[in-house]
Amino acid sequence: MNSEKRPNVVAEAWKGLKKPVFIPASIIIFAMIAFSVIFAGTAEGAFETLNTAITDGVGWWYILSATGFVLFAVYCGISRVGNIRLGRDDEKPEFGVLSWFAMLFSAGMGIGLVFYGVAEPLSHYVVPPEAGGITGSTDAAANQAMELTLFHWGLHAWAIYVVVGLGLAYMTYRKGRPLSIRWLLEPLLGRTRIEGPIGHAIDTIAIVGTLFGVATSLGFGVQQISAGLDYLGWVETNNWLIVVLIVCVTGLATFSVVSGVSKGLKWLSNINMVLAASLAVFVLLLGPTLFLMQSWVQNLGGYVQALPELMLRTSPFADDGWAGAWTIFYWGWWMSWAPFVGMFIARISRGRTIREFVFGVLLAPTIIGSLWFTIFGDAGILRQRDEGDMLVDGAVDTNTSLFQLLGGLPLGIITSVLAILVIVFFFVTSSDSGSLVIDILSTGGDLDTPKITRMYWSILEGIVAAVLLLIGGAGSLTALQTMSIATAVPFSVVLVLACVSLLKAFRYDVATTPRYVRVTATPTNAEGSEAPKRRRGAGISSTFSGLAPSQVGLTTPTDGAVVLAVHEVSTESLEVDPDTGAVEYSADSGPVDPLGGEVFDTPEFADSHEGQTQSNS
Repeated sequence: MNSEKRPNVVAEAWKGLKKPVFIPASIIIFAMIAFSVIFAGTAEGAFETLNTAITDGVGWWYILSATGFVLFAVYCGISRVGNIRLGRDDEKPEFGVLSWFAMLFSAGMGIGLVFYGVAEPLSHYVVPPEAGGITGSTDAAANQAMELTLFHWGLHAWAIYVVVGLGLAYMTYRKGRPLSIRWLLEPLLGRTRIEGPIGHAIDTIAIVGTLFGVATSLGFGVQQISAGLDYLGWVETNNWLIVVLIVCVTGLATFSVVSGVSKGLKWLSNINMVLAASLAVFVLLLGPTLFLMQSWVQNLGGYVQALPELMLRTSPFADDGWAGAWTIFYWGWWMSWAPFVGMFIARISRGRTIREFVFGVLLAPTIIGSLWFTIFGDAGILRQRDEGDMLVDGAVDTNTSLFQLLGGLPLGIITSVLAILVIVFFFVTSSDSGSLVIDILSTGGDLDTPKITRMYWSILEGIVAAVLLLIGGAGSLTALQTMSIATAVPFSVVLVLACVSLLKAFRYDVATTPRYVRVTATPTNAEGSEAPKRRRGAGISSTFSGLAPSQVGLTTPTDGAVVLAVHEVSTESLEVDPDTGAVEYSADSGPVDPLGGEVFDTPEFADSHEGQTQSNS
């Protein structure tokens, strides 16, 4: 009999947790669940009251800070800060550009895109915001509807993710800090405070916000799955169906998160991307294809034109509640999702410059998202304009609008089932990824977290989603939106402080990081005799002090002048010895001539810059 004791899984997991973060976060989450259950009888009205109070009180702050994040991201991208590499100076990106863009797209894809793909543009078309001064169900309302939708899902959303993702990538891969939100504020607060109660509070806020942000998405997913099944006539929506759906899909998510990223999340994400892309291509090809492509170009132009006016619109004279139900909710939702998405894009962006990171994260998902909303949103608007059958009792039904659109196309039942599968997989991947990120935060940045704690967070997300849906009753959508907005309030302050903190660190980095150059000789002697041919790759030096003419293949001219050609070198072209710090230039990693260095035996070529370069090399 083996007398050796088996390790206690729970004890080992408990040992690895950061108690000052895990315990307060769990207490706050369970307290909010208990509050919802205890006051279940008045929950619907309470959520509406709380939602109004938050949007009236902090709505202006959300709008101002979100626009500030866009300015922060653009500044980092266009200034000298953009030259900083998220890793060592000589580090190469882990993923190619196309693979990186694909993963950024997958990070931005979620239940929200499927849930709101048809419903949001259609809602703005039928009931536009009072502040816009446009009559509903008109051509002007249709154009404005797409501008507002892209505003909510475009640069502002991804600028919020840039703050967290850029901060985590910089502090972890360049500065060697643990992968945790608290370290974004180290340049501002110092290590002592960050490792103390203030740091614990920051990570606790991030965990609570992320969990309720993910739970909001899961709630949307369950609502749409049950509505889709009801629309197809397979089941009748009720509380028991909601509970069964949450239990089943949370079970799948828990299985996935336990199996690990490489086995579970990876293949689920790949399958879902194919399914989602197939659904979009189907609607594009079998729907009004030419109209949709024309609309996409116009939507991009309209969004760019409307952005300066929309980005600071707080609608102080409007009393229709539109800003609170849409813009302010979205900014709070994105902030609560920021640790989740930010950590993902940080982990796939190691080795890229800040400039590549900023413009890749801002532009790639925004452009792809605009195509998604054009395909589904404009198709829904056109259908309502021509057929008038996209409304339910005179209003947009957010849960069923996607299935109404698909039902009017060929193979409606098949595509509706496909849409439900896409939502289920988004449900699983969102819960899976969210649980992993929350677990990393609760362990202080440990990437190899225990399976039992991953299960704990995954199950807790399902419980929160179920409670908000069931207790919220007819106002379940308001309940989901309210909790997302409320939990993002303290985290918005953390994000603003993170911007100030990171700029402080970036300024020092820019001032102290060397700029590498490659020096080549362009020799001429004082007598004007024929100069020796140029010798390329003469070496690298951060200073010309002590660089003798003989080192670059020059004879000493009589007037003492040395003419040098200086070429700035990308850090990707360097090899740095980790022991000595010696820097070597690798010509193979330098820029590649797209014309292949071809030579032509023509007068035009001989007289060109390229011809002169070739003849002197």
